[in-house]
Amino acid sequence: MLKTGVVAGAAVAMPWVAHAAPIPVKLAHAANEIHPGHIAALEFKKAIERLAPGALDITIFPNRQLGDDKQNLESCVIGSLEMCGASGILYPLVTGKPSLDAYQLPFLIGDYDQFAKLALSDTAEKIHGELEEAGLVGLQTTDIGLRHFVSGNRPVTRLDDFAGLKTRIVPVPLHKAIWEGIGVAPIGLPYGEVYGALETKVIDACEINVSSMLSENLWEVGKHFTLTGQYPWHNTLSMNKTFFDGLPADLQEAVRQAGRESVQPTLDYTANQDHAGRDELKAKGVEILNLEDLDAMKAKTAPIVEDWEKKSPLIAEFVALARTT
Repeated sequence: MLKTGVVAGAAVAMPWVAHAAPIPVKLAHAANEIHPGHIAALEFKKAIERLAPGALDITIFPNRQLGDDKQNLESCVIGSLEMCGASGILYPLVTGKPSLDAYQLPFLIGDYDQFAKLALSDTAEKIHGELEEAGLVGLQTTDIGLRHFVSGNRPVTRLDDFAGLKTRIVPVPLHKAIWEGIGVAPIGLPYGEVYGALETKVIDACEINVSSMLSENLWEVGKHFTLTGQYPWHNTLSMNKTFFDGLPADLQEAVRQAGRESVQPTLDYTANQDHAGRDELKAKGVEILNLEDLDAMKAKTAPIVEDWEKKSPLIAEFVALARTT
């Protein structure tokens, strides 16, 4: 038994058998180098180099060098990029597969430990598997920061304060439903335009995380940061399926394992940045606030969870699992 166990353990730890020269891989994402979205890519690269040394030659393109999230995701689908990291909320928009919406149902996931349990679950693997019908292989979904709320004009401390605020959202059905329910005036803008829109008062506010406040210098134009934690900002790393299918079977398994192994270190970085970053924002002159009637915000958005459960059996499965963790 001991001998068998050692052999099995070695097979998991070293699934890759060298076959040829390193295969070049372009991995593009939109985030800055201090942002958890970049750390997710780095942790994946570190894991695959450990599991399959010399197999893949991964070049990471951060900072929107090859496009924004949506452009990178579309490029990965058609195969002009081998890999991309992109906001999970955009995958349903680009692929037509709805289940990744589950991670951003309001107030379903409350902290990074719960996120880790969900992201490494069998249900998460099924959600990744759904992407294969759209030409992608999902490898890793991480949280790049619980989402809060920043206002450029005035503090938001009660639910009534949201009313009518011109608020940047990602223009997808789930976010539209959430923020219209809360009472803001949603405005769809690309991520890279948020700073200028806050600065010129095109928008009053934005739902955002600490990592983006720091990496995009939004603290310069958004001085009132309210801790609402309505949902995580999930980021999914994926590979073009045709490219993946062309890899040797043992390397395919190493790639999948690298995705799993890179989840926890990314979450550790995100959690640290989220909490330590609040003090950094405060030192930069940002007012850190609490929403006095957060329970009212939770109650107002609760029906959206039920609505979205009906959209996909995988979403319903994910919600049930989240409520037990």
